Amino acid sequence: MRIRFAASAAVAVAALAAPLLAATPAAAAPHQGGLHFGWVQYDSPGRDTRSNASLNAERVNIHNNTRSTIQLKGYKIKDNTGYTYTFGNHKIGAGKTVQLRTGRGSNSAGYVYWNRGSYVWNNTGDKARLLRPSGSQADSCSWGDGRGTTYCH
Repeated sequence: MRIRFAASAAVAVAALAAPLLAATPAAAAPHQGGLHFGWVQYDSPGRDTRSNASLNAERVNIHNNTRSTIQLKGYKIKDNTGYTYTFGNHKIGAGKTVQLRTGRGSNSAGYVYWNRGSYVWNNTGDKARLLRPSGSQADSCSWGDGRGTTYCH
């Protein structure tokens, strides 16, 4: 009797656990390899004043999850409207992140600036696309109307 009960209990536990495992949120998925979006601050905190500080609070993180430095020259970041940022001669080290900020500033190893005077990302929903110099898509990240920040992977 014990063996039959133990087997029945194991089957019942497995049957109950299967739907729970299937419902695991996407955020629990393993981190994506290669060059990809990390997170996007699509709604600058506070009022949209178009000040440079407010524009620079709208930002996108691009992460290099490889073991090699990647030359970003010719890579593009594009939104649904067609606004496009094209990287110049900029490298991102292995395991490093570079942040694209919408406003003006001086590029450095960790930051690049779009040098725009108006916002790019739509607060009610948009999609960021990371395009290789060949034009093929390396990654994308979408969001709807939400908290102003989204984690892409």
